[in-house]
Amino acid sequence: MKRTERKLADGREIIYFDSDPAKVRDAEDTRDLPARSPASEMRRDPLTGEWVALAAHRQTRTYKPPAELCPLCPSSPGRPTEIPEPDYDVVVFENQFPSFAQGIPGGSDTVDGMPMVASAPATGRCEVVCFTSDHNSSFGELSREQVRAVVDVWADRTEALGATPGVEQVFCFENRGEEIGVTLHHPHGQIYGYPFVTPRTEKMLRVAEEYRAEHGSHVLGDVLEAERASGRRVVVESRHWTAFVPAAARWPVEAHVVPHRQVPDLAALTDDERDDFAATYLELLRRMDGLYDRPLPYIAAWHQAPVRTGRDLSWLHLQVFSVLRSADKLKFLAGSESGMAVWINDVTPEQIADRLRAI
Repeated sequence: MKRTERKLADGREIIYFDSDPAKVRDAEDTRDLPARSPASEMRRDPLTGEWVALAAHRQTRTYKPPAELCPLCPSSPGRPTEIPEPDYDVVVFENQFPSFAQGIPGGSDTVDGMPMVASAPATGRCEVVCFTSDHNSSFGELSREQVRAVVDVWADRTEALGATPGVEQVFCFENRGEEIGVTLHHPHGQIYGYPFVTPRTEKMLRVAEEYRAEHGSHVLGDVLEAERASGRRVVVESRHWTAFVPAAARWPVEAHVVPHRQVPDLAALTDDERDDFAATYLELLRRMDGLYDRPLPYIAAWHQAPVRTGRDLSWLHLQVFSVLRSADKLKFLAGSESGMAVWINDVTPEQIADRLRAI
């Protein structure tokens, strides 16, 4: 894909990814935008050791605009948007309301003189990925070629953000649906460059290390082999990928899409693996959207290796899950889940796998 880097009116980077190598991207951002003043902070919870990001400026971010005012659609005469061009294939730009950013003033400190509560600038990077210029589409409605293009963009940004000062882990994800909390309906995802290794990843690396010490193999590799051999929870299987409902699923709808080869991150996938993922994932999304005869609200989260640690213990995979436990009921994270992090699922993984396979 052709890659063209430009600047928006406030200095943020925007990158066009085009299948046509002759495509010219020279449109200027004509908006009068205020200067950027990133101010995100992070503080360490002394009881868990986890970092919490504080980004009060995000309260003013764009909230559910009508389609004709969507900031992710291409610009048109008299209506400039975040994308100055009149069309695009896939585009990436720095988030105007980032949780993590470069150039945040200040240094490491403590909160109100409490030495056990460390604080620091939330240094990193947050990007928006627009999958298509079609406002009324969705990821599941993309062609295989379009999905493959998005995979290439994810891989490109994984490498780029991994080389960004202060970034320790890169997280590519998509939130879809108002039930998930989406405030912009245009098909898009996000990429976070965290200044630390996330708690979920730290825990998975620790478990993988303990499992390898005891069994001499990778825990996800053994899970994948067992799931493929059983087939009980497998939903979609292809040459290079298997999508299955995990045996200890937390969510009422959940699937893991796992490559058959251990790779640390998206950038390490081969061309064949990227092509095959497009077909596999589209089939999974088709089945998920057919579950309740309505577009399924979901989060699609790529689990990949941190930048500098645990890469030999990581096994790339995509986790797709939904809060919808029936056509009109949501799974709320109430007392046990939110207070104690003990999950209680209202359906069995086998039940949801049966339903997804039947679609």
